[in-house]
Amino acid sequence: MVATTARRARLHPAWIAAGVAFVALLCAAGFRSAPGVLMVPLQQEFGWSRGLVSLAVGVNLVLFGLTAPFAAALMERFGVRAVTSVALGLIAAGSGLSIEVTAGWQLVLLWGVLIGLGTGSMALVFASIVANRWFVRRRGLVMGILTAASATGQLVFLPVLAWVVERSGWREASLVVSLAAVAVIPLVLLCLRDGPAALGVTPYGAPDDPLVDDPPVDNVGSPSRPSATLPDRGPTSGTAGGFTRGTPGPARVALSTLAAAARTRTFWALAGAFAICGASTNGLIGTHFIPSAHDHGMPETTAAGLLAVVGVFDIVGTVASGWLTDKVNPRLLLVAYYTLRGAGLLMLPGLLADSLHPSIIAFVVVYGLDWVATVPPTAALCREVYGEAGSVVFGWVFAAHQIGAAVASVGAGVVRDATGQYTMAWVGAACLCLVAAFASTRVGRPAELVSS
Repeated sequence: MVATTARRARLHPAWIAAGVAFVALLCAAGFRSAPGVLMVPLQQEFGWSRGLVSLAVGVNLVLFGLTAPFAAALMERFGVRAVTSVALGLIAAGSGLSIEVTAGWQLVLLWGVLIGLGTGSMALVFASIVANRWFVRRRGLVMGILTAASATGQLVFLPVLAWVVERSGWREASLVVSLAAVAVIPLVLLCLRDGPAALGVTPYGAPDDPLVDDPPVDNVGSPSRPSATLPDRGPTSGTAGGFTRGTPGPARVALSTLAAAARTRTFWALAGAFAICGASTNGLIGTHFIPSAHDHGMPETTAAGLLAVVGVFDIVGTVASGWLTDKVNPRLLLVAYYTLRGAGLLMLPGLLADSLHPSIIAFVVVYGLDWVATVPPTAALCREVYGEAGSVVFGWVFAAHQIGAAVASVGAGVVRDATGQYTMAWVGAACLCLVAAFASTRVGRPAELVSS
């Protein structure tokens, strides 16, 4: 009955699942834009140091990454809809309760721990699970669109929150984020299913999908082939991709998946490259571009405007990268992205000045296109190499991304304090990007893992 309705509507339920996931991710990104707007009002009202407020953000950043693999295991065990709803509830509670804070430790608990767990449970691993479960064809494109939801959310919420802070205050801005998260929960409960089987349909583009006539293709444009099966790691009640599934608890699944993946060279290549991705984006540019531009005499509002331009082109670049991931070897895409990023960082010290000029605008546009373009090919490689366990593996790879971002954020600040400028940080990150490009060439194929 459901399948017949789907045929008449000529809209595969996979696209509805992707749409709901996009809205949920967009909402989760709302808090990600909040600290930048709320930091100064909190300092002015409570007299807290920037270091204390930054500590809350830092705890959030780390938990955002470390929660992802466990969230993937929880989604496998309890379902995507249940975990996503709880995550939105945590975001709503953390942001809503923050209006009552009176001490710094409360801010760390709410902003850092509670919202960190919530946003981490809806990190890119959530997008990966939705794309992998619901799509055979267009998987890379969908992953790119869902990844772009994060940037879109920040673009939507940032001006709104800034306007609310200016008009009413920081507490009202916190409530805006909280209410937005609450509003999305009914949509998730009503419209998001755990997978195609729940509706009696097949994934979009599967061989027997009645809504798609073209044969399914994988992420490099060739006929679909089976994923890798790693050697069994011990007795289990069920395995997928060689990893323990089913009966163990979510934490054990996440840890056993990490243990199995860590025995492969490919995991370290992906995790190492993605750590450098986080270091060169959120950790370095996202945190230190504005103060570095200010060191060169550029007004902070102008530098912030340039970062907004990065966000705009981030959307374009991520969706385009998802489309390319369906057609081009993801390894080649990663090599190109990291090499281009390294070249840009190498030139940045000579581009910063006290005013806008065409070269710095060109840098911002290109860097924006490359900002998270690495996500769709990285997620595709996790799926290609590790099969059904790919979403959990991607969660650990994403954790490496956030750890890299945290290390770079602190490290660049130390460099600035020691030398009075950021040049060594930019050059060091450029060299690391070249390392990431090389590491991407070391990502193996399923057949290589089976024989290893």
